[in-house]
Amino acid sequence: MGIVAGLDSAPDFTRIVVCDSETGAVLRQGHAPHPMESPEGGGRPSDVDPQAWLLSLGEAAGGGLLEGVQAIGVSAQANSVVALDSQGNTVRPAMVGGDKRSQVAAADLIDALGGREAWAQAVGSVPQAAQPVTKLRWLARTEPEAAARTAVLLQAHDWLVWQLLGRPARRTTDRGGASGTGYWSAASGGYRPDLVELALGHQVVLPEVIGPSEAAGTTPEGLLISAGTGETMAAAFGLGIGLGDAVVSLGASGSVMAVHPEALVDQSGMITSLADATGMHLPVVTTLNAVRTLRGAAELLGVPDLESLSELATKSTPGAHGLVLLPYLEGERTPNLPHTAGTLAGLRRESMRPEHLARAAFEGMLCGLADALDVLRGRGVEVRRVFLLGAAAELPAVQAAAPALFGAQVVVPQPADYAAIGSARQAAWALGVSQGTLDPRNPPVWQDAVAQVLEPGEELAVGQAVRQQFVSVREQTHPGALHA
Repeated sequence: MGIVAGLDSAPDFTRIVVCDSETGAVLRQGHAPHPMESPEGGGRPSDVDPQAWLLSLGEAAGGGLLEGVQAIGVSAQANSVVALDSQGNTVRPAMVGGDKRSQVAAADLIDALGGREAWAQAVGSVPQAAQPVTKLRWLARTEPEAAARTAVLLQAHDWLVWQLLGRPARRTTDRGGASGTGYWSAASGGYRPDLVELALGHQVVLPEVIGPSEAAGTTPEGLLISAGTGETMAAAFGLGIGLGDAVVSLGASGSVMAVHPEALVDQSGMITSLADATGMHLPVVTTLNAVRTLRGAAELLGVPDLESLSELATKSTPGAHGLVLLPYLEGERTPNLPHTAGTLAGLRRESMRPEHLARAAFEGMLCGLADALDVLRGRGVEVRRVFLLGAAAELPAVQAAAPALFGAQVVVPQPADYAAIGSARQAAWALGVSQGTLDPRNPPVWQDAVAQVLEPGEELAVGQAVRQQFVSVREQTHPGALHA
């Protein structure tokens, strides 16, 4: 079939991989930072000139990187809003990333529709500060002139696809990207324009949602552009996850997502019901505290880095001599305890040693993520295998404890550009369908990610006892919080 490319426009850089369309083998790659300072956190929505994405794309593709490429797929950061006027020009810089000031806008929207359950029923998620629908409410309240001029709404990957195609009259997106907006329902497969109007104050043009294997178009040079998708969906597609698989991502905060055949409606707001890049669904549960728990413990214990904390933790034993850390240091989303703090329980003279506190930090973080996994399991999501992502997944203390605490096989993939690889796989799918060599319902089968595979084995019973110890402390401290 030839060669295809995948482009991932992350918050700080563009990465491009060129792959063999049949096997997925990476043939060459390019990388370039966005030509701008990193957006400041907090305060207001981070503003970025979308032209910066195009400039770094051009730089990453330099030196003939795309020579011979027949199709390209695009993924980009989620929760981005590119507001265009009726002529297709941006009315203001793109709004990207998290944003604390729009927490007020999120609360406004929840009330305006009649509460959390109304939103869960409408679009499968409850508005969060970073979501596009919430950014629109912030825009209407804070910059009413820019809001009034907004005629078209795109996300980052929609805008990039549109630019690559030469800004045609038709603008497209995919199910994965649309499902994160807060105004498209993964359950019904349709937009809720009334929710855009509720947030922004008027109707706008929204991009056409095309299927996972469809092409958005072809450039004048004959390069096929696939539908594109959000970064999360592209990474899941690049990893090759399917039914029975979950992905646990260890950042400062944590996220757990799994492939499921249907959309889940969750009035508690703990589950965000996204769509994936294959036609299936991708329910996501987030925790506010993951690696920040480990960093806090390292500072408290005076160890220089997470590797040292891991080494210290391995000197303890499962259960940390009865020490249990509820890692709700920033409040928590899962369970929904926004104003709480962390709890250290089980202090006895014999447990008051650095290695036991270090172990309790790892176990507390992983048990918090196991709670998130159980939210999905409790809704019928099958979890046989857990992909563990993030730099902390390489730590021996994490690898030793995770399989038994999660109650599943744990796969730790080698670091790679999975979002860009997933975008390339989408391009290969669209190319194959256009040539009549692939089925529009079945993506190309690419080689598996290189990974370590860890089994719970004989440690399973011990792990479940540690988990029970954690659950008991959580229930005593916050009765019923996970079932609220």
